[in-house]
Amino acid sequence: MNAITRPALAFVLLAALLAPQAIAQQPTADTQQAAARLAGSILVGGHGMKYLEDLTDKFGGRLTGSSAYNRSAEWAAEQFRAAGIKNVKLESFTIPNGWERGYARGRMTAPVERHLFIESLGWAPSTPAGGVRGDLVKVSDIDQDKIKAQADHLKGHIVILDLAAVFAHGPAGFGKIPAAFKAFNDAGAVAVVVGDFENNNVLNAFSFDWGAHTNPLPVAQIGMEDARLIDRLLASGAVTIEFEYQNKVSGPTTVNNVVAEIPGRDSAAEWLIIGAHLDSWDYGTGAQDNGSGAAMVLEAARAIAAMPQPPRRTIRFALWGGEEQGLLGSAAYVRAHQAEMARCVAVLNTDNGAGHPKGWKVEGRQDVEAAMRDISKSLLADLSGGGLSQEASFDTDHGHFMLEGVPALDLWVEMEGYGKIHHKASDTIDKVNAHSLALGTAIVAVTAYAIAEREQRLAPRLERAAVGNLVKKTNLEGFLKAIGVWN
Repeated sequence: MNAITRPALAFVLLAALLAPQAIAQQPTADTQQAAARLAGSILVGGHGMKYLEDLTDKFGGRLTGSSAYNRSAEWAAEQFRAAGIKNVKLESFTIPNGWERGYARGRMTAPVERHLFIESLGWAPSTPAGGVRGDLVKVSDIDQDKIKAQADHLKGHIVILDLAAVFAHGPAGFGKIPAAFKAFNDAGAVAVVVGDFENNNVLNAFSFDWGAHTNPLPVAQIGMEDARLIDRLLASGAVTIEFEYQNKVSGPTTVNNVVAEIPGRDSAAEWLIIGAHLDSWDYGTGAQDNGSGAAMVLEAARAIAAMPQPPRRTIRFALWGGEEQGLLGSAAYVRAHQAEMARCVAVLNTDNGAGHPKGWKVEGRQDVEAAMRDISKSLLADLSGGGLSQEASFDTDHGHFMLEGVPALDLWVEMEGYGKIHHKASDTIDKVNAHSLALGTAIVAVTAYAIAEREQRLAPRLERAAVGNLVKKTNLEGFLKAIGVWN
């Protein structure tokens, strides 16, 4: 062995013995037959596109806590029941504030007059009646002491935040922005604006808060080309803008996750969960983000419920609220079910749209990848789902399960088209390919059934120290600390 010493080899072997081990297990003939039946029921005569059409066209954008969201949750519960699932619940949690967008208008008044493409950021308060007006001050450093030192310069002005500078050192800057907004407010600034990042002044709906808290002062987004014009004009003199928007802001608001369960026939105490978020932003109808994922969960539930017998383990199906405000619904579920997390064998999440499928992201866990190989090769390859990726993220609802050490799978699909419409007014059902949606759904259903049927768990639940190592290995630690979910 030319590149490794015997002591080093001994250490590697010892580490392998002590590390959590997945147990490879070829799917049985019965599981293979069940997988073929499941896939067939979804790919031929499936209901996925009908679920998606009803969800997007009947309810539109489903902002967390809104009337549209509440009605869509009731509808989803009825779809689970119509599929023959008896154990269906609305599990509630509370967000600090409900919020709904109102109208917006804005313009530059000096040095030239022109209309601005402008909207409120999510969870921003309304402007005062008649709006706000002021000269713009560009801020690139959001250190609170530096903002405080500029108070005389900021008072009575509108801050334009230099996001490129804020995020120059990675996503950890995200966690500093809410405190910066408070500092701007304390310094007497009347509002904050940020430039968007899409061509043609197209706006993306989003919020800087992780938790559905209302900002302390009005915060608006303006189109990219408008923001670049402002930048050029600021280089040679003062720029004055005015804008007004009126939003509906409420106090603590109850939101429902929708949870359905098919009890296992044998090891019913052990369970896995298939999830997607039901909420969306409000510019479009949330077809790709994440109506497609919600439709996959509903369709997978329908197909599994129609099988001749339930799987060995219990399968739960969840449609989460509050994902867009910081994974709030799935986090609430993990807290509420903490006592049974040790019996959760896997979480399967779908929130990457309905692009042509590739397989599964295993969230940085090599043991999960090893355990999935037989399933991927024998059951998923013909569905265009045989790939496995080590890519890891904390930007959707597998995240809090992952921090609990639960093996996490996130559906891996082609996403080129997804980015073009994500959080935009163009996120509508006409962008969804029915065949890709059905293939993704079949991958979700077959994978869940195969995991539920295994004699052994897919992979062990990690202890906190091992989760910490995973967080560091996948470069998530800085972001998780910034948003306050890891210490």
